[in-house]
Amino acid sequence: MADMAGQVALVTGGVRGIGLAICERLAARGVKVAAGYSRDKDTAQRFLDAHGEQGASIHQGNIGSSEDCERVISEVVDTHGRLDILVNNAGITIDKTARKMTPADWDRVVQVNLSGAFYLSRAILQHMLDRGSGRIINISSVIGSSGNIGQSNYAAAKSGMFGLTMSLALETGRKGITVNSVTPGFITTDMTAAVPAEAMEKVVARIPVGRLGEPSEVARVVEFLADPDSAYITGQVYAVNGGLYM
Repeated sequence: MADMAGQVALVTGGVRGIGLAICERLAARGVKVAAGYSRDKDTAQRFLDAHGEQGASIHQGNIGSSEDCERVISEVVDTHGRLDILVNNAGITIDKTARKMTPADWDRVVQVNLSGAFYLSRAILQHMLDRGSGRIINISSVIGSSGNIGQSNYAAAKSGMFGLTMSLALETGRKGITVNSVTPGFITTDMTAAVPAEAMEKVVARIPVGRLGEPSEVARVVEFLADPDSAYITGQVYAVNGGLYM
């Protein structure tokens, strides 16, 4: 594996769940991680207490706001002097059937899950272009491929990340920047913990490997794509779902 020491990564939603696992995996490779978060200051502070000595930083913002995204990118570059890796991981759900879903429910989920990835990517592109290198990794979801009852907003946003990934990859491939998507299935996180046990048993019964995934298993793929040796991989979607959707 190529040397990653000294590189800097911004991981949105980086203080818990999959985002935290990604931060820890990259930090183990010598990357300085900047963890984005929205509201949970206590969790963010615990992250900083645990990883601050390794050069980690925390950055609060609303990724549904283009202005906040530009500010956070500027903060990370000002703090660390560079930004090599962007992991668009943060996301929310507001689950209702389409008949009951309000326009506000739709707009909020699409704004955070899809528009936020665009806002942050747009904000960092010039910096990466000037440096002649960069990695953008979008964390989508198996729901973006399969759809799901009560999640039309979430499915549309996560599916939209595929098109965003491929378009950015085409635009930046000759500039030393790669753009890829990682698509987790059902992973052991706070989000899946909130699913009723009976419903989760039915989900697990559909997964060929017979279990939920672990955040570390998603983080491993992100690390692979962020590695300098992965420079010939761009515009791709990597599923980490235990065979749930093939």
